[in-house]
Amino acid sequence: MNKENNIDVSGNNILCDQWLNILDELNIGAFTVDNRRQVSSMNYSAQALIGLRDSESIGKDCREVFVGVPCLANCPFKGTGLPSTEEPVIQIQDEDQTTHLVTRMASPVFGPDHQVVGCITILQDHSPIADLIDRIHYKEQSLKIILDNLDVGIFTVDRGGRVTFFNTAAENISGFSRREILGESCSAIFGGKEAQEVCSMQDTIVNGQSRSSRQGKMMTRDGQPIPIRANYMALRNEKGTVVGGLTTFHDLTLVQQLKQAMRDRYTFHDMIGRSPAMQKIFEMVDVVAATDATILIEGDTGTGKDLLAKVIHSASLRSDKPFVKVNCAAIPDNLLESEMFGYVKGAFTGAERDKTGRFQEADGGTIFLDEIGDLPLALQAKLLRVLEDREFYRLGSRHTVKVNVRIISASNRNLETLVAKRLFREDLYYRLLVFRITLPELKDRRVDLPILIGHILRRLSAASASRLPEVSEKVMEILLNYHYPGNVRELENILEHALIICREDTLQPRHLPEYVKVRRTIRKPSVKKSFRPLQVSDNEERDKIISVLQQHNGHRAETAKALGMERTTLWRKIKKYGIFP
Repeated sequence: MNKENNIDVSGNNILCDQWLNILDELNIGAFTVDNRRQVSSMNYSAQALIGLRDSESIGKDCREVFVGVPCLANCPFKGTGLPSTEEPVIQIQDEDQTTHLVTRMASPVFGPDHQVVGCITILQDHSPIADLIDRIHYKEQSLKIILDNLDVGIFTVDRGGRVTFFNTAAENISGFSRREILGESCSAIFGGKEAQEVCSMQDTIVNGQSRSSRQGKMMTRDGQPIPIRANYMALRNEKGTVVGGLTTFHDLTLVQQLKQAMRDRYTFHDMIGRSPAMQKIFEMVDVVAATDATILIEGDTGTGKDLLAKVIHSASLRSDKPFVKVNCAAIPDNLLESEMFGYVKGAFTGAERDKTGRFQEADGGTIFLDEIGDLPLALQAKLLRVLEDREFYRLGSRHTVKVNVRIISASNRNLETLVAKRLFREDLYYRLLVFRITLPELKDRRVDLPILIGHILRRLSAASASRLPEVSEKVMEILLNYHYPGNVRELENILEHALIICREDTLQPRHLPEYVKVRRTIRKPSVKKSFRPLQVSDNEERDKIISVLQQHNGHRAETAKALGMERTTLWRKIKKYGIFP
């Protein structure tokens, strides 16, 4: 090594010595090693932590001196020349045989020719912060146990923002285990170094000022944001020096849901999906929601047609006006007209006063006609006039009522097929078909299953004020391979069943409904069609429905449950096949 290099190395050593002294003031251990792997300097904090004196280490090979400190996997002298990021947390014993949990970082020291001429290693002992926590509330030794059993999430960080304590509630809310997060940057749970929450924590550590009731978000282990309210405070040692920070936070998921239910508004965040099919739908909705175009939503039972209609209304210019839903399959035919359009006093026996219909209630807003394929033909003609002229007659009235409504309709039946069978008016079909959105079945968007499972579990756990359980690999395998004839609604029912049964921290296969474990094979249709064909003939299905109705004494709810279908689906089939009690 030439003279110029020796001077520069000396300069680097002086610079390193200055850093060692600064780190000493912060109770952070540090030592340097030259290019011969000989220890060149070590501050007092490192000496106390490792249990070595200056004279016992300076000038000696680092591999011989630090027997209790395992070497870094990517040592700067092995040719990488990069700061170490592996094994951030290690355990070492001091001269009193006391075990310390230590965060370790190493970085190479470069000469003027950009060659590695040494290495600086930093050792951050977690004990001062842990001791500081233990001394809160008059040095109560059981504080950590108490903190671990609180429903509020709590974690602490050192001055560098690395997590040093993570309680059980924090694990449950975030989905991270403490083993995964200890020693990692707190930015991992806040969505990046630029997140406002990270900045609040850093500012608190820098100026020592607490920050209370800050609303923000936390990223779960699977990358989903959840709303939180957090408090930030600085942690100090006996000298009053800030050695880290403490954060307490509450999960606001339930609060957000309650507020949302109160104002009955929905956003795109209520619809979960990363699959290309769902992303395409989000893009379509983003464009069409701002218009007044009539929309037809098609999709199988349980795919989320109702939710999508609410999302569209919430994103529209009519969002502050009423959103009125009419289930065309759930209302008897003889009542459907009066429900939709209202009636005047004396229109029929029992009509003692005027009644406002659903269309009039939705004036200025949006009316959602669910299961429109079950609308009787006679009523379809009246609906067509509303679409064309935005006016209608109330039952028993000679005067028209004008309304300004946006119409969104939905069907799990293929309307085009119904038109071909003359069960649905062709002119009405094309008036409804201004803009069509088709929701995919859950089995066709399996990439969304893990994120849906996590989202539903968090919502159900928050609603029942219970802890969020982990999902075992076996349960996840079963859920990922089930075919979901009931789509997202069925997935919600399965998970709700599991949460009721589960009294442990982890969902196991025994907590799932039996039919899910038995029928776990994915059905892969050989030909992709726009609607699902019947698995049996109409006559066979009619006979089956009659038989099960008789078994349950005509009780439709029990019959629908026994047949594995929705009550509205059974109602449609009863009307379709002309089955009467």
